[in-house]
Amino acid sequence: MAELYRRFGGGLATVFAALVLLWLAGMVLAPNVMMIDYALRPNLPPAQIGGPDDVYSLANIVALAGDEVHRAIFLKTIWASALVAFVTFVVCYPLAYWLAQHATPSQLGLVLIALTIPFWINEVLRTLAWYILLALRGPLNALLLSIGVIDEPVRWYGNAGVLAGMVYAYILFMLFPIYNSIESLEKAQIEAARDLGAATWRIHWRVVMPHAKAGIATGCVFTFMLAAGSYVVPALLGSPGSRWFTEIIYNWFFEGGDWNRGAAYAFVLLVLCLAVVLIALRLARVNLADVAK
Repeated sequence: MAELYRRFGGGLATVFAALVLLWLAGMVLAPNVMMIDYALRPNLPPAQIGGPDDVYSLANIVALAGDEVHRAIFLKTIWASALVAFVTFVVCYPLAYWLAQHATPSQLGLVLIALTIPFWINEVLRTLAWYILLALRGPLNALLLSIGVIDEPVRWYGNAGVLAGMVYAYILFMLFPIYNSIESLEKAQIEAARDLGAATWRIHWRVVMPHAKAGIATGCVFTFMLAAGSYVVPALLGSPGSRWFTEIIYNWFFEGGDWNRGAAYAFVLLVLCLAVVLIALRLARVNLADVAK
C-alpha cells in the first residue's frame, strides 16, 4: 500500500484502493455472505420467508453427511481434483524447466504463443473440441484403430475424459508460475551440482524444485481450486459414473429448485477446498504471501 501511494500520489492511489475494495466487497464478499445466509436457512415458500419457520440451522449442511451418494461424489471430487493438479504438474514441469533453462528466445516465444492462442476462445468451445476428439468416431479412436492399438472404438468419456479435459483446460495456470520460478534460478547452480556428480533426478529434487516451490505451490493451488469448482468439463466429458460435485450443486439450484441446499453444498465445497489448500501449503512450507506473488 505504501508503494502504491509513493508511485501514484495520495489522490490517485486512494481511488485505486477504493476501486479494489469495492470490487472485493461486491464481487467476493457479498456473494459469499449471501451464500452462507442461504445455506443456513430452510427452503420455504415465499409466503413463509421471514416467518417462525425461517430460522438458521445446520440442517442443509448435515443433509450432505446423511446422503451417501452425494457424500461419495463430494469426496471423489476432492481427491480427483488433487489428481488433476498432480497430473498437470507432471505434464508442465519438464516443459517449464526446458523453457526457463534451455529454450532460445525464439523457441520460448513460439511455444508460449502455441500454448496461449487456444485459450483465446471460450472454455466451453475448448471442451467441445475434446468432446469431438474423444468421440466413438472421433480422431483419437480413428488413429488408434488405424495403427492397431485397439480392435474397436473405445468410449473415452468418463473419468479419463474429465481428467484429460481438465489438465488441458488449466495447463497454463500450472505452467506459468513454475516457469517464472525456475527462470530466476541461476544456471551456475545446476552446473555446480552436475560437476559435483549429482544425478539429473537429484538435481531437480535438491536444487530446482526447492527453488521453484513457491511457483509449484501456486500452480497446484490454482489448478486444484479450478478443478474442484469446474462444471463445464465434467458436464461435457463425464458420464453418469463420473459425476462432479459441482453438477450436484447445479442440479439443486436449477433442477431441484432448492437454492438453500445448493448453497449449503457450495459452502461445504468451498470450506474443504480452502482447508486442503492451506494444509498443502503448510506441508510444502509455502506462505500465502508467496502464492500471491
